[in-house]
Amino acid sequence: MSEIQQEVIRARAPLRRHPRIEARRVHVRDDEAANGRVQAVSANPGERPLVVDLDGTLVRSDLLIETAFSELSRRPQSLFDMFRALSKSKASLKHRLSEPADFDPSILPYDPEVLSVIRGAVAEGRPVYLASASHERLVSAVADHLGLFDGWFATDEMTNCAGEIKAGRLVDAFGERGFDYIGNDAADLPVWKRAAKAYAIRTPSGVARQLNQQCQDVEYLSHEKPTWGTWARMLRVHQYAKNGLVFVPLLTGHLFDWPSVIQTLLAAIAFSLCASSVYLLNDLVDLQDDRAHRTKCRRPLARGDIPLSWALMAMPVLFLLSLALAASISLGFLAALAGYFALTTAYSFYLKRMMILDVVALAGLYTMRVVGGAVALSVWVSPWLLAFMMSWFLSLALVKRYVELKGRRDANLPDSKSRDYRNADFAMVGALAAAAGLNALTLFGLYVASESVQELYSRPGILWLIGPILAYWIARVLMLAHRGQMHDDPVVFALKDRTSLATLGVVGAFVIGAM
Repeated sequence: MSEIQQEVIRARAPLRRHPRIEARRVHVRDDEAANGRVQAVSANPGERPLVVDLDGTLVRSDLLIETAFSELSRRPQSLFDMFRALSKSKASLKHRLSEPADFDPSILPYDPEVLSVIRGAVAEGRPVYLASASHERLVSAVADHLGLFDGWFATDEMTNCAGEIKAGRLVDAFGERGFDYIGNDAADLPVWKRAAKAYAIRTPSGVARQLNQQCQDVEYLSHEKPTWGTWARMLRVHQYAKNGLVFVPLLTGHLFDWPSVIQTLLAAIAFSLCASSVYLLNDLVDLQDDRAHRTKCRRPLARGDIPLSWALMAMPVLFLLSLALAASISLGFLAALAGYFALTTAYSFYLKRMMILDVVALAGLYTMRVVGGAVALSVWVSPWLLAFMMSWFLSLALVKRYVELKGRRDANLPDSKSRDYRNADFAMVGALAAAAGLNALTLFGLYVASESVQELYSRPGILWLIGPILAYWIARVLMLAHRGQMHDDPVVFALKDRTSLATLGVVGAFVIGAM
C-alpha cells in the first residue's frame, strides 16, 4: 500500500467517540422535544448545546447535489422521477434520493475547523447536535460515522428541515437563545437569529452583512477560499493542450494564412469551453469514486475546495459560450462540437462503465477534435491520418486503463464497481495497448505513402524518419506504465515529460524539413 493511500485511510478513519456520547446518542424529534425529553439548557455558555449544520458547514459539499448526480450516473432516465418528486415538495425529492448506493460518509470532505470547534465543545462536556436540511438517512449515517453527536435533526419524507422550520425545531428543543449554531449560508439566517451565539464559515458577503445586523455575538471560522488556481484545476485548464489537435488539419494542409490560424484558434477555444463544461459534469457524477481514488481525490470538487452549486452554475454557462462561439465559426463546426458533446456526455453516463467501449470512446473524442479542426477550415483530412489518430489514441486510452488496473492490483484493492474491468485484466489491457500502438505505426506509414502526402510535401521521404521516433515513444510509455512510473493520464504525462517534449520537437523538425 502506498504512502498516499495510508495517509488517506488515516485521514478518513472514524473519529473516536466520547464516552458521554455513547449513552446519549438519540435522534431528537419534534415530539420528543414537546414531551420534554430534551430540556432547554442553562444560558451558561459552557452548558449550552452546540448545533452544527451539515451541508456547506461540517461537510464542504451538498448532499442533495451529490445524491442527485449519483442517481443520474446509474439511471439517467431517473431525471424525470426527480422532477415528479420535486413537483410535490423538496422534502419528497430528498426522500427519493435518500438511499444512494455509493454513499460513504467516511470519505466526505469534512471541514477541519468545524470539527475542531465540535471537539472543543465535546471536551467541555457540552451536548452537540447535528441539524441539517439533508434527509435523515444521510444525516444519521454521518452522525454514526463521526460519533460526536448527542442527536440530530433532519428532513424526512414530509418536512424539509431548513430555514424557519429548522429554527422552530431547535427552539422547541432548547428554547429561545438556548443553543449556539454553526452555519454557512442564507438558509441559516433564521436559525442564527434565534441562537445565543452564531458561528459562520464560508459565508457570502451579503449573508454576512445580514448576520451582523441581526446577531450581536458572531464568530467567523477561518477557511481557505478558492483561488484562480483552484478554478483552473476544476476546469482542467491543463487539459486544454489536447484541443491543440484542432490545429492538425491546418498543419497537414499547410494553411498558414492568418484567417485560417484565427479560425482554428477560435475552434480550439470552443472545444476548451465545451470540454470544461463536461469535465464539471463528469466530476459531479464521479464524486464518490474520485474521493476513493489515489490521485483523483485531490480534485477541487472531490475535496470540497469549490462548492458544488458553483460548478452546477458554471456548467451551462461554459457550454452555451462554446455553442455561441462555434456558431460564429460555421454551422458545420457547430454540428461537430455538438457531436463531441454528445459523445463525451454518453461517455460520462454510460460508455465509461463498459469494457473496451470506454477506450474506443476516448480515442474517438481525440479524433473528433481533428475532425472539428478540419470542419472549421472546410478542408479534407486524409482517412489514413484519421485512422492513425484513432489507433494512436486508442493505445493511450488503453495505457490509461492499464495504469488504473495495475495500481489497484498493486494496492490490493478490490475490483472497481464503476468500471467493467477486473484487476486481473491489466495484462491483457497492456497487450492491447501495445497492439494498438504498433497498428498506429502501420497506419502512419500508409498515410506517408498516400498520394496526398506525396503531392503536398517537397521531400516526403523525410517523413519516414518519424516512424522510429513514434515507435520509441510508445514503447517507452508502455515500459514506464509497466514499472508503475506513469501518470494516470498519458497525455498529461507527455506534456510534463522532457523526453516526450524532445520527441515532439524532433517530429516537428522532420515535418518542417519535409516541406
